[in-house]
Amino acid sequence: MTGDPSQFEAIGNRLGFTIIEDSPQRLRLSWQGARFPAFLCVGMACLLLFVSVPILQALHQRGFVGPAGSLWYFPLMNLVLIGVAIFLVTQRRTIEVDGQAKTFQLCRRSLYRKTVLTASFDEIEKITLGIDQVFSGFAIGGSTAAESFPVPALRLHFKDTEPALLDRASLRRLEESGKKIAALIGKPLDVAPELADGDPALKPKVREV
Repeated sequence: MTGDPSQFEAIGNRLGFTIIEDSPQRLRLSWQGARFPAFLCVGMACLLLFVSVPILQALHQRGFVGPAGSLWYFPLMNLVLIGVAIFLVTQRRTIEVDGQAKTFQLCRRSLYRKTVLTASFDEIEKITLGIDQVFSGFAIGGSTAAESFPVPALRLHFKDTEPALLDRASLRRLEESGKKIAALIGKPLDVAPELADGDPALKPKVREV
């Protein structure tokens, strides 16, 4: 096996892969990064253009000694917002299972980095559908610490190293993806007892998306 499973942990509470290719010998799933925050950054940058363009013109004509000299940070904010939007849009993850070559590949791409984890079917022990405890937010300014809540998670377990996170999504979607991956790899899909038995104490707390 090549790659580090810890590089594929997610800060967010969900991912949500989509099946791109599904054949008897090949399965490919894809996740595109956070588009809503990216579009939000683009929208804010467009609104700031109405302020930034006149400031840039004033700075070009009179430099930083003019009235607009103290507003130099508005154009800089535009650049930062556009940069953040490009970074978010380029975030992508893919899962590829090749039944003919008997290989599994998990890939994570961003604007400046590409991380790949590859393993043969013999190095995979099992696939589990369990529960991750994720945080709802961050403590700010001495406020109450963020509380954690359970989220369904699909993980791939290897024989000689720690498991790798595949996806966090709804129970239905994870079960569908898990069964397809397990069938192609030829390994069992282990479902946590709380999810398999429909524990009423846990079900309301698990966020269905």
